[in-house]
This record gives sequence, structure tokens and C-alpha cells, in this order.
Amino acid sequence: MTGSDPRYDRRAASRVLAALARPGLGGSVATPPVRRIEYTSAALQPETGSHLTLSQRLYLERFMRPCRADQVTSATHRMAWTDSEGVPNTGHFHSGGLGPIVPIAMREAVLTLWHTLRADTALAQRVSGLSARDAAVLEGTTTDHDPIEIFRVGIEATGRALAQHALLARWTPYRTPTEFAAGMRDSGIYAAVATRWYWELQASSYRRGMIAVTLATQPDGTVRYSLETVATLRAMKDTTIEDAHRIMRRATHAEGLSVADAITKYHDELDLISRQYALLPPGTRPACLAAMPHQLDGEHYSLLPVVVDKFTEVFIATVARLTVVEIADEVETGSGEDRVFYVPDMSCKHCVRTITGVLESMDIGVQEVDLVSKRVIAEFRSPRNRQRAFEALRDGGYNPTVELPAPSEPTPTESAV
Repeated sequence: MTGSDPRYDRRAASRVLAALARPGLGGSVATPPVRRIEYTSAALQPETGSHLTLSQRLYLERFMRPCRADQVTSATHRMAWTDSEGVPNTGHFHSGGLGPIVPIAMREAVLTLWHTLRADTALAQRVSGLSARDAAVLEGTTTDHDPIEIFRVGIEATGRALAQHALLARWTPYRTPTEFAAGMRDSGIYAAVATRWYWELQASSYRRGMIAVTLATQPDGTVRYSLETVATLRAMKDTTIEDAHRIMRRATHAEGLSVADAITKYHDELDLISRQYALLPPGTRPACLAAMPHQLDGEHYSLLPVVVDKFTEVFIATVARLTVVEIADEVETGSGEDRVFYVPDMSCKHCVRTITGVLESMDIGVQEVDLVSKRVIAEFRSPRNRQRAFEALRDGGYNPTVELPAPSEPTPTESAV
């Protein structure tokens, strides 16, 4: 696959991805094995007189204008566990809802679908045969330029949306994880996320255990976003787009920079609010690439329902064969000079850049940030320096941790919760 000059074109990029996926996105999925996964949990500590934590309130005030605190639901607990591939994870759940099984099963379903992607040799061949023009469109339009990586991030975003909306499960008709997953699919909630939200809002609010949504039950038993939610999400998205355009206008007009130089100079500002929005033509409303419909070979095709249906199927099968068990939280081990730690919330190249930027801004040398294993290797000058770095990452919505113990071996007789 040869490159060309990158060009920004969201519809063209969406069509490239749809054409790659339409013949088949991943092969058949085997029945998930019986698993037992242990987790620890701790109650979130809201600020005095509020239902939000400090991190949640700061993010709300800085990046969610004009959303109000009373429009946000917070998790009650943060949890940590090691998945079936030995990677540390963190997540959130609401004690009045479906509990910790949703984020854990979500992660296992994501891992299963990632395996099917890696094993899809036909998809790999189609990707390797991309034209220079199509490769340039993806490079100029998307954050993760490689199609396999884009699909991988899309699968994880689907799982993230399910786990985040599970904070609202007690206000829905769905009483089990299986009912909830099917209900989210049948209600079209994933399409609402793709069209109403902006990407960074979903990722960052998920990491902080919060969601700015109210669900309204319909006569047919499905759920929809309330009218107030739709209006608030649109206002937040419009504000984000205008912020991005303002930064880009200042850089390219007042400062006379090229688009590439503007993105380089204002990387932090544009990365937080998505540089893709900064490149949108004025008056254009962005849509998720996976949600755009296309006519391919004379047939209507959209990638999002394909991913959602497959994810829901795998999630339901995973829940049926999964047992989760809470264990006592142990104090993290390791000296302050330890160079290796993990950031379970890290999900894409945007996160890699953000985490690297936080550490380097504190004069901490970063040797490696591995997106797959969630591992970071950095040169800390002292135990205090390491602790300060962890606090800075937590302020940014990430949850660094030392390596957790390996998961217990499953036994064939264990049943699901």
C-alpha cells in the first residue's frame, strides 16, 4: 500500500471503510470459554454537597458546556481487574444497576472480536490492496490511519458505549446484562451515540465514570434519549466544533500557519477536542464514519449496525459463561523507582499522545507506550515524582496502576452470575 498526499474527506473515508468491511468483518466467533475473573472495587468519593467527584466536575466545567451537573449521572464505584489476556483494566459501575459484570464482559467481548479481526486474512488482503488515493483519505481524515486499527478502536468504542450506558440501567426496563445489551441494540442507542455525541466526550466521560444522558422508556419497551438530552448533546457538540474552528482560524489566518503547522503547534488544544472538527467546512455537521450509509454494489450498507449486532451477540454469549468475584483490594506493590506501569483506560492513539504529553510536560522521559498491553515505561526521578505523575494522569481521567495479579484459571464447572 503506497501513500499519497493526505486529504480530509469524511464521506470518502467512511466509504473506504465500508467497502473493506462489507464482504465480511471478521470470521465466525467461537463459543467463549467458561471464565472466572476477580475484581476489586472502591466507592467513588464525591465532593461535599455534590454527586460528582472533583475530576468529573472539572471535566464538566471545562469541556461539557452548556451541560449542567444535574444532567450527569455518576458511577458509584471504580473497579479494577485483569482480563483473560493478562492486561490490567479499570472501569466503573453503579451499585443500583447491573454491577461489575457489564464492564468485565464487555472487555472480554472486545478481546474476542479483536481476535477475529486479526485472524481475518481476507480483510488483511483487502487492506493491503488499498489504492494510494484511499490510503491518503484515511491518513488525512482519521486519527488511527490503519483500517484494522480503526475497526479495532470502533469495536472498543461500541463496548465502551454499552458499559457507560449501563450506569443508567436501573432507569430502564432491562433487568439483566443480556436484556440490557439487547435493549441497547434494539433501541438504536449506538446510532444515537454515533450521531449525537462527539468522540472525545464519550471517551473522557467514560474514563471518569459519568454520563450526560437521560433515557426515556417508549410504549414498545425500547428506550430513547430524552428531548433534553438530545438538545444538550447537540449544544455540547456545536460548542466543541466552534472551539476547534476558532483555534484553527487563529492559527491559519492571524498567525499565517499552514493547516499542518497549525495542528502541530496547537496539538494539545486540538487533540482534546478532535482535530477532525477543526478541519470541517463551516456549517457542516459531522457524523460518525461508521454510521454513514452507502450504496455498494447496488445495495444499501452501513458499517455501524454490523459491528453492533456482532458485538451484542458476543457479549451475550460471554455473559452466559462468565463468573465475576470481588476480592479484597491490596495496596499496590513496587518501589517509586519502578519504570513500568499500566493505563487500562488507554484505548487509541489519542490516548497515547495525551499520556505521553502529560509525562513529558513533567520532564519525565517516556521510553514506551504500548497501546495493546496498556503498558507504559517511563523514567521517574523519585518515588514522589512517580506519585505526582500518577495524580496528573488521574486528573486527566486516566487510572494508572501497577501490574495486577494474573486471573484465576477457569474451571469447567463454574456457572455465570
